[in-house]
Parts: sequence; C-alpha cells; structure tokens
Amino acid sequence: MDLKSLYTDMLLQESNNKANRRELESPTFKELGHNPSCGDEITLEIEMDGDTIKDAAFVGEGCAISRASTSMMIDLIKGKDIHEAKELTEKFIGMIKKEVDVDDDLIDTLGDAVILENVSNMPARVKCAVLAWHTLANIIDNNFESK
Repeated sequence: MDLKSLYTDMLLQESNNKANRRELESPTFKELGHNPSCGDEITLEIEMDGDTIKDAAFVGEGCAISRASTSMMIDLIKGKDIHEAKELTEKFIGMIKKEVDVDDDLIDTLGDAVILENVSNMPARVKCAVLAWHTLANIIDNNFESK
C-alpha cells in the first residue's frame, strides 16, 4: 500500500468514525464552529471533570477532512487537562500553517492527526482541517484562559 492510499484510507476511516459523532448527555461546554467557505458546521461538546476533559463529541455536517480532523482531535484530547489540550491545538494549527516542523516529537504528540499535514498544500481545505481545533481553542480561551 502506498502512502497516498494509506492517507486516503485513514481519512475515510476517521471521517466515518461514529464513536465521536454524537451528543453528550451532559456537556460542560458547547461551541458552534462554522466554516462559511464550504458550509462545514459542527457543534463541539466537551464534558469536564475539573480541568480534565472527561469526554468530547460533535454533531453537525462537514466534508471528510473536517469530520476526520474533528474525530482525531477528540481522540487526542480525551483524558487530557485543558492546558495539554491547548498545547495540542497550537501544535496542530502550527503544523497546518507550516509554522511547526513535523518531527518525531510532533508525530508522538499528534499521532494520526499528522496525516493532515498535507492539507496545508491545499489552501481551500485548510479551514476544513482546523475548524474543530479553532472551536476547541474558543472553548478554552472563553472559559479557562482568564482563570
């Protein structure tokens, strides 16, 4: 299997991941994320236990890149404290903006989400890949940064 096929398979698998595409019973935070460029729209829900993300999920519609990126993000942030989630967000967005080099440390940190690195070469798709990450950043900035 070549790298392009692997990328496509992982993207499709994550974009169809139903485990993260649901409503939470009692979310602590809900935030709407919208990409007017292509119409992607998600509602990200986070359930907190103190400063730790106990669970996360999303509902909404979006392209395969948007859904895959959201699902990968959710898998990464579950069980992390809010500061770790903020750091993951900064690293992912930095990777997509080509401000952060993909090295072994970044691969260890972002896991499967590094497959989205090449989205940075498709300017029309960048907003799709970062939609959920910006939505998470809004939750963090609006509810934790001032504390």
